Amino acid sequence: MKVIELKTGMRNVNVEGTIVNKGEPRQVQTRFGESTVADAFLKDDSGSIKMSLWNEQIDSFKENVEVRIENGYITSFRGEAQLNVGRTDGRIIPK
Repeated sequence: MKVIELKTGMRNVNVEGTIVNKGEPRQVQTRFGESTVADAFLKDDSGSIKMSLWNEQIDSFKENVEVRIENGYITSFRGEAQLNVGRTDGRIIPK
């Protein structure tokens, strides 16, 4: 699947691309307790989409690294489509 095909509400998304524009980590309060998150973008030849890297994912993936997202889902956050990786069933795999 290509980034340009991703739409809010989609589930079981598998997409490949390069992590670009990784932001600085910050602490946030979630329903699971305090976590660390960093915004990044996943880019392929069709476009880019915002995604969040959580906790250990932040240090595991650097900018300009090609990855495959398995079992992701698309939400809208502040009016912008965002790629999410589930806590238990989603994966980010380096290529």
